[in-house]
Amino acid sequence: MKAAVIESVGRAVVAEVPDPTPGPREVVVEVAACGLCGTDLHILQGEFAPKLPIVPGHEFAGEVVAVGTQVTELSTGDRVAVDPSLYCYECRYCRSGHNNLCERWAAIGVTTAGGAAQFAVAPVANCVKLPEHVRTQDAALVEPLSCAVRGYDVLQSRLGAHVLIYGSGTMGLMMLELAKRTGAASVDMVDLNQQRLSTAQLLGVSSSATSADELDRPQGWDLVIDATGNAAAIQDGLDRVAKAGTFLQFGVADYATRVTIDPYRIYNQEITITGSMAVLHSFERAAELFATGVLDPDIFISDRMPLTSYPQALEQFASGVGRKIVVVP
Repeated sequence: MKAAVIESVGRAVVAEVPDPTPGPREVVVEVAACGLCGTDLHILQGEFAPKLPIVPGHEFAGEVVAVGTQVTELSTGDRVAVDPSLYCYECRYCRSGHNNLCERWAAIGVTTAGGAAQFAVAPVANCVKLPEHVRTQDAALVEPLSCAVRGYDVLQSRLGAHVLIYGSGTMGLMMLELAKRTGAASVDMVDLNQQRLSTAQLLGVSSSATSADELDRPQGWDLVIDATGNAAAIQDGLDRVAKAGTFLQFGVADYATRVTIDPYRIYNQEITITGSMAVLHSFERAAELFATGVLDPDIFISDRMPLTSYPQALEQFASGVGRKIVVVP
């Protein structure tokens, strides 16, 4: 079968790889679409994946074409979205309910072969069946949405909050949609990319700008969310949190990224700084939200490119052109 392969740092190709076979409690999914994510760029840069080469792709959906000998929950022909998270269920963090912090954390498309391929293997427990009205190619959005749902779990946002989001890429726009549905009084957005800001305006952002200085909230925002991973954006966002407010580090930063905090201000103004790591008990809820139409796939997915163009898709994604890019085998 054909698959995208990150062969070495900075090099991605499309190659022939062996067809996958399912283990007893696994299924083989014929991939309908696989989304590109900032994590894929980190893998290309030599971060996250423990070893290369690797078939990337942790945002995917498709049709079950083979099942393991002990699988009874799914049948061939079922359409599914796949949670890429793989946990040990034995370490301290798994036993305390923090599986996403598992000491042996792994993920399809990061530590094992992923969905940027014609076929992919997944544990049956990681597959969520799609209702008839959901297009399989669109369901690649369920995984990033599940990360956004986890982010809002961490925020524990209250009704009437004023929210500021840095970054109007896919994840920032998803946080915008969830903020609107969790009772935010206002949602403002900052991005240097005017084209992406126009999408935020289409989705009903309260106001948008290329700098928070242009926005009228001198007392700051109750919730500030970084969805960029960019040091300058993070630093600026930390300074925009209102008294008793919360800063959420949601974007994935490079390992070397550093910012400065003001410990006295954090103490004196009771500011909370927290993070949100991937998926935790949120994939099924994201699938249900997606089925209700919480996202418009035709707005969120800007490009559908053939799998054979995976290297070019990565380049486009890295350049900041478009929104969610998916590859279609």
